[in-house]
Amino acid sequence: MLTEAPVRPQTPESPRPPVSPQRKRVQGLLSLLAPSILFIAAMAAGAVIGTTAPGVTAVLSPLVDPLILILLTLLFIEVRFEGVRQLRRTPRLAALVLGVNFVVAPLVALGLSTVLVADDALRLGVLIYCLFPCTDWFLGFTRTAQGDTATGAAIIPVSLLLQIALFPVYIGMLAGESVDSTVAAAAGTMLTWFALPLGIALAIRLVMRFALPPGEREAVRTVAARMVPFAIAAVIVTLFAANVGTLAENTDLIGVVLLVVASFFVVMGLIGEGISKLLRLPHPERALLLVSTSARNAPLMLALTALTLPDQPLIVAAIVVGMLLEFPHLTVLTAYLRRSRQSRLASALVSVAPGVIEASNSSTSTENTPMRTSPMPTGTHSTPSTMMPPQE
Repeated sequence: MLTEAPVRPQTPESPRPPVSPQRKRVQGLLSLLAPSILFIAAMAAGAVIGTTAPGVTAVLSPLVDPLILILLTLLFIEVRFEGVRQLRRTPRLAALVLGVNFVVAPLVALGLSTVLVADDALRLGVLIYCLFPCTDWFLGFTRTAQGDTATGAAIIPVSLLLQIALFPVYIGMLAGESVDSTVAAAAGTMLTWFALPLGIALAIRLVMRFALPPGEREAVRTVAARMVPFAIAAVIVTLFAANVGTLAENTDLIGVVLLVVASFFVVMGLIGEGISKLLRLPHPERALLLVSTSARNAPLMLALTALTLPDQPLIVAAIVVGMLLEFPHLTVLTAYLRRSRQSRLASALVSVAPGVIEASNSSTSTENTPMRTSPMPTGTHSTPSTMMPPQE
């Protein structure tokens, strides 16, 4: 005779303890700084491989072009074109952000690099880093700073097309004598390497549009965005392993790059704050302006520079060093924007509070004031102010 196994009583799961605010801050800070930590580790790994394992370097060198192809494809898969309609709603803000990034920022970068950088190749690397605004991860920092992400997403396609058109122009105008021999082929090489990953990305997006529901398409884009830092790190490892000798001879120039990039961030921040106060921009627009003028499009520029100027490791190193400083700067900037927004809200409440209190006190005093009744003639009963009509 079969007997049923005794049913064990299910004990309710104990609720998980809530995460403390301090732990949340630490986790958020680590997530924002993770790309910089990853890139530093990639630089160190590439330097160690290039110094101690020449055989491994010989194996890694042919992987540069395929890795760059993967990086560009991931970037183009991630780009969103759906938000372009937002440009009709906020044309002034879009024009302001694009104007500051493509007119003011180049002038600031050119002035700082001319004064602070003597080496032609290093100056070109700093300029390539500073000239082109970000088209991907700046939206995450804008969202963290409670900025206008809708307009930020809308300007990405316009910004990307402008960068692709201006890249060979800037190289032709700004290249010094040390890189003149490689500039002639820059436009053709960039066009080839731009069209190939763009075609692959568009084909993938087309397949996803007809084969996947919207939720799964968004998941694929999210995965592509998360893979971008790792693709950048792989490119950095291969480039640093192949050029560790040249980079080791010019370690003193890293400080120069950090100085120029830090100065660029400070000047652009001051300009952004000045424009925000002059135009009285609300916080979402102010946050978008400040973040977009600080975040640079280092991934795309690193890929295009490695392809068009393959024999110039100092140029590539300048772009990578700029990226290392960018993420800590954006982390501090978003914290500053959030705190300034809170302080503005607090000051607004303080300025409104006295009026509210005064109105509340006046209404309270009115309610507490006894109602005056007119004196009644002799021989009549004293009644409230509302008297009953005489009965016939």
